[in-house]
Amino acid sequence: MEKNLGLPDLLRLIDERSTAFRAAVAAAPSLDAQVPTCPGWTLFDLVKHLGGGDRFWAAIVGAGPADAPPAEAAAARAALEVPREREALLAWLAASTQLLLGALREAGPESGCWTWWPASQSPRTSGGVARHRVQEIAVHTYDARLAGGAAQPLPVEVALDGVEEFLFTVCGTPSAWPHKPTAFDFHSAEGRSWRLTVDGDGARSARIPAPTAAAGEEPEAAGASVHGTAGELVLYLYDRIKAESLRVDGDAGLLDLLRAWEPEEK
Repeated sequence: MEKNLGLPDLLRLIDERSTAFRAAVAAAPSLDAQVPTCPGWTLFDLVKHLGGGDRFWAAIVGAGPADAPPAEAAAARAALEVPREREALLAWLAASTQLLLGALREAGPESGCWTWWPASQSPRTSGGVARHRVQEIAVHTYDARLAGGAAQPLPVEVALDGVEEFLFTVCGTPSAWPHKPTAFDFHSAEGRSWRLTVDGDGARSARIPAPTAAAGEEPEAAGASVHGTAGELVLYLYDRIKAESLRVDGDAGLLDLLRAWEPEEK
């Protein structure tokens, strides 16, 4: 079974995706361009959000174990002011990325810190933050390119880790599933698969063997199975594309229940 990406690779991907994001912003016709996948946001809003997030998480990682984000970091994010001129804005964004990378590098992968996913399957560590930030930056790079009229698929390395990271971090919860117990399988065209099980004990995910050509070999069929490239699966999970863009086997209505579910505790 493939291992999760280590911190050096996560730092590299944060740097690569951040560079790609800045290139998309630099090439866009206007900072006032609407971002179709972030309704109500302009490209300028997206830049402010991403750069502010880099600085916020840098402060969180630097603060170490805590029950809440540092008050100063929360206040700084709420009062964030950024340059309006494109060149200055891009310089501010690049500096934001470097603050995040520096904090993660100094902390190392196992340092504890506050996260918003206390009860998920992902660790509350700087390594967990790095893994999640790769995905946030990658998806927002897709958003920025789409706003500029030149959307591109997510890199395979990022996307393969992204499906699991989303399922473990965003979907993992001890809150009871309010419907009949079931499972959701996600199969990437690159040959990696995952199962999300939901029942009275909450939601949990695990890697599973990729489906074989012979039908009926799975001991228990999932309620719904979603097939696509890893990049398409990530974009679906982040609500950038609809299920209709993918192949869905089983009861597609279960996906609507999963999308609408708001667990009481994460």
